[in-house]
Amino acid sequence: MNQNLYAQLAANFPRNLSAPCLVLPDGRAWSYLDMERASGRMANLLAALGLRPGDRVAAQVEKSAEALVLYLAALRAGMVFLPMNPAYQRHEVEYFLGDARPGLFVCRPQIRALADELARKAGVPQVLELDDHGRGSLIDAAAPRADGFATVRRRRDDLAAILYTSGTTGRSKGAMLSHGNLLSNAQVLHDYWGFRPGDVLLHMLPIFHVHGLFVACNTALLNGSAMLWEPRFDAKRALDLLPRATVFMGVPTYYVRLLLEPGFSRETCRAMRLFVAGSAPLLKDTFDEFRQRTGHTILERYGMTETGMLTSNPYEGERRGGTVGFPLPGTDLRIVDEDGNPLGPGKVGFIQVRGPNVFSGYWQMPEKTREEFTADGFFRTGDMGSWDADGYVCISGRSKDLVITGGLNVYPKEIEELIDALPGVAESAVIGLPHPDFGEAVTAVVVRQKNEAGAALTEEGIIASLKGELANFKVPKRVHLTDDLPRNTMGKVQKNLLRDRYSAGG
Repeated sequence: MNQNLYAQLAANFPRNLSAPCLVLPDGRAWSYLDMERASGRMANLLAALGLRPGDRVAAQVEKSAEALVLYLAALRAGMVFLPMNPAYQRHEVEYFLGDARPGLFVCRPQIRALADELARKAGVPQVLELDDHGRGSLIDAAAPRADGFATVRRRRDDLAAILYTSGTTGRSKGAMLSHGNLLSNAQVLHDYWGFRPGDVLLHMLPIFHVHGLFVACNTALLNGSAMLWEPRFDAKRALDLLPRATVFMGVPTYYVRLLLEPGFSRETCRAMRLFVAGSAPLLKDTFDEFRQRTGHTILERYGMTETGMLTSNPYEGERRGGTVGFPLPGTDLRIVDEDGNPLGPGKVGFIQVRGPNVFSGYWQMPEKTREEFTADGFFRTGDMGSWDADGYVCISGRSKDLVITGGLNVYPKEIEELIDALPGVAESAVIGLPHPDFGEAVTAVVVRQKNEAGAALTEEGIIASLKGELANFKVPKRVHLTDDLPRNTMGKVQKNLLRDRYSAGG
């Protein structure tokens, strides 16, 4: 059997391929037949460009129907898809291209000059364009190709995608996800969340990370569902579309903003059967208010780039606020102390997982991969948690100082290095502080040098200097200037104390 993820998804497409797959904001629909033909043309183009199975295809583009076609085409051609956040700036893109060495980089037209420069430097042989409306040299080059394409045979452990994930130290790591990883997670979620014929997914997530591309798209495609394909989240637009949908997936920020809409009510959600939240912790107040306003209980789940989804509150049964539910079928999850001993209910420890959804390792980082797995094959997530008395998993925080803002991961070391390089800065620490909309707000605490340059530092100036260097979601929303950073006896900055200090408005 061909274990190529596309082949497995296509086996579950509707029998009538004229059924809608994507419904665009202007009302136009792409049928499943349209997707099959367009991905065939695109796959033929990738092969004609000289790319071979296993080669990487990098894409830094906005969400469009054609962007999803590119992902499916890369799968069909046996290549490895590398999605990149369109907000990434020069030094981020330069690192990813240099590390992954893709055979093709698809970019937005507005950064073509930069893309060509960075591609030459990284040895990337091909650069093509795809604009925000699904047009560009990529589409022009694919248009004359044949519709038919024999999906390349892949094994379960062959690579399907590389997604770069944040850490707290060192460089970003490319999580290697196989066809089997992605398929197993899609199948489990499809069953666990009760997907059924006629389901319609309101898709407002970006498609450069696990939540929007794999959890949402793969599960909907596996069900042969239509997706209401929106370029981004807009609360007022969501109110118009929810009566036409049955499933919605979002980060907690989306739910906060929906609740701010006066017209959001039980009537708005009359056709809905499931709201799913993830990518960041959902506040209990949001959980409770949503249930009161709509009569629906949000289903919160927990996962990460390296593993896909790991736990979920039940579809049938109690969805417990403040928890992320039970380990999904096929996922072994344990919570252990520093010595690796399993912990019972109520005791906080390190979360470790094992299963067919767990990635094989980090791209070109064998030593880092070995560090992150235990001798018996469990992946160390870096998250802290506990069991409650009924077996629900509660996430307490992160042993790694990752900041999650609006469902997007920010790794402090990257920002600290840029701040520390500014004139007048002695050192810095980047933390996440509670934020009612984004979950966490990126916040920098900066120690000035005792000189003229240090005296000239301002919050506004530091923020302005970072805006051209970092994606906007990584730029600190606040910068606090201070004389020193609290440290423990080993000299390590105590970020927990900084969080306490500045959360209290100190």
